[in-house]
Amino acid sequence: MTGRTAPRVDESELARRWRLVLGEEGRPDVTLGRSDGRVDGALAAVYDTRPEASGGRSASLGSSAPAVVRWLGDIRTYFPTSVVEVVQRDAVDRLGLRRLLLEPELLTSVQPDVSLVATLVSLKDAMPETTRSTARQVVAQVVAEIERRISVATTTAVSGALRRERTHRPRLADVDWPATIRVNLRHYLPELGTIVPERLIGTARRGGAVARDVILAVDQSGSMASSVVYSAVFGAVLATMRSVRTSFVVFDTEVVDLTAELTDPVDLLFGTQLGGGTDIDRAVAYCADLVGRPEDTVMFLVTDLYEGGDRASLVRRIAALRASGVLVIVLPALSDDGTPAFQHDLAAELASLGVPTFACTPDTFPDLLAMALTDRDVSGWSAGDGATGR
Repeated sequence: MTGRTAPRVDESELARRWRLVLGEEGRPDVTLGRSDGRVDGALAAVYDTRPEASGGRSASLGSSAPAVVRWLGDIRTYFPTSVVEVVQRDAVDRLGLRRLLLEPELLTSVQPDVSLVATLVSLKDAMPETTRSTARQVVAQVVAEIERRISVATTTAVSGALRRERTHRPRLADVDWPATIRVNLRHYLPELGTIVPERLIGTARRGGAVARDVILAVDQSGSMASSVVYSAVFGAVLATMRSVRTSFVVFDTEVVDLTAELTDPVDLLFGTQLGGGTDIDRAVAYCADLVGRPEDTVMFLVTDLYEGGDRASLVRRIAALRASGVLVIVLPALSDDGTPAFQHDLAAELASLGVPTFACTPDTFPDLLAMALTDRDVSGWSAGDGATGR
């Protein structure tokens, strides 16, 4: 029998592999590229941290909790499902999350916030049934707090924006007299000492018809965890308004339409899969099929623009949407996390197509939404430190 010699592995490739196996302490002499660096960082976050039971360093359940989502997101990007399941279980064991998932009493004692919601949603598949109902209660509590914070501002802004529209045949009570006088100054009759208006300017009261279509397309990669939570609540609030038809789509490398879940934002959040890759082009292609009235449609693309799919195709699709009349706005963040990181080159390319990029907080989003629904030109929108325009 003739044996075959195993192919020789290049020394640099061998060093790279050992560096990923042993970590930085094992091979500090090897420098990794950007992609390998993310793999190494995701693994190091779990395996270079001593388990909580040993009394060593462990992950926090406070403001740093989104890091768990990012770690698992990177792992889902670079490893197959079977490996992801192992690493996820190890993360639960080593990062101090096992007690959180196994003891409902401990979960109820943790201060609930958006970061904790993101962590619970990202680990929902590792959660035992005994804890799942408690986790839903914690998530529901945070969602209710967010709703109280943004609901009134959102409904007021949208209702005010859509209640009335400009018309040249207003009822007497709805005439905008200053505007009417301005456009009719040339019809002033000196002998009568008055203006005889040939054209009235005013507003028309809307009935219960759907005035605008709003599409929320939300990137559910790990870095967008807080934005996913806030976007879900905004979507649920908008879904209660008859004057707006709301669609809610989440995406990573796959696209999932969760519009049917908007009646319950908790169900909606548990329907997301935080973490993984990003194919914005595929998501935009799906959303384009949802557009029935381009001139009356606003699409918010909630993503940091780090495209893992076909960038050239993405730009072409968004250009086609803009040409058809759809108002497209990119939100690299919809959260309180501060100034977000996003792909500036792609943002600049989209800006040349008339697609602005704004990072805004949940408190400033209703103002941006109202402007988008009425003026259709949001290029000058600003919310001070709450917005980063491009």
